Amino acid sequence: MFGKLFGAGKKPAEPARAMPVIRNVTIGRTVILDPLIWRRHGEDLRFALDRDTLEITAQGLIGLDDGAFVHRFYTDDHVMLQAVSDDREGQLADDFTVFVPWKSDYPSGSQAKRVWAERLRGPYFEDEGLPIYRRFWFGDEAADQAPVTFWEDVYDDRAATAPYSRIFQTCMLFARDLPGESRELLLAITVEPEKGDLTHDIMIGLPLGVGEFKA
Repeated sequence: MFGKLFGAGKKPAEPARAMPVIRNVTIGRTVILDPLIWRRHGEDLRFALDRDTLEITAQGLIGLDDGAFVHRFYTDDHVMLQAVSDDREGQLADDFTVFVPWKSDYPSGSQAKRVWAERLRGPYFEDEGLPIYRRFWFGDEAADQAPVTFWEDVYDDRAATAPYSRIFQTCMLFARDLPGESRELLLAITVEPEKGDLTHDIMIGLPLGVGEFKA
């Protein structure tokens, strides 16, 4: 009634936001990490990060076959904060990891692609300059295990309703134990953008507690 009386029209509806905000983290926000996450392990780590703040400039969303969702937040230099949740909006997110890039290669031919694919299926993973990591997903009992595949929609604008890039990924997660009942993770990925060149990527990660980062 009062709106009609004073000539106030309805507010225009805001466009649907494609990207959820997870614990206040989204594009354009700064994430502050507790540096003790990696400093307490000293020389035991291959994970290396030279700062405790992450400026988020891109965000990815993955829907898994089992109904879970993976939310990824990227910096310009490809550091990745990852959250796994049972809901798309991330309100139930309870699994957090920070990953840094270790290596990215453009395979030179079919032989290189075949060898890499075999490495993703094995119970252990090793690479130059790295210790041996055991397969974390599915356990390491089987000598051969098919990796996980999915599409990731990547956004570079918080208000965008469509991704600027779609990337098909084939990956496997490996891990090695650290002192103090912790672990260091290794994510080995075949990255196939819809528009771009295929790469073989290795990322090194550490698990995060909900109290070890804020935005």
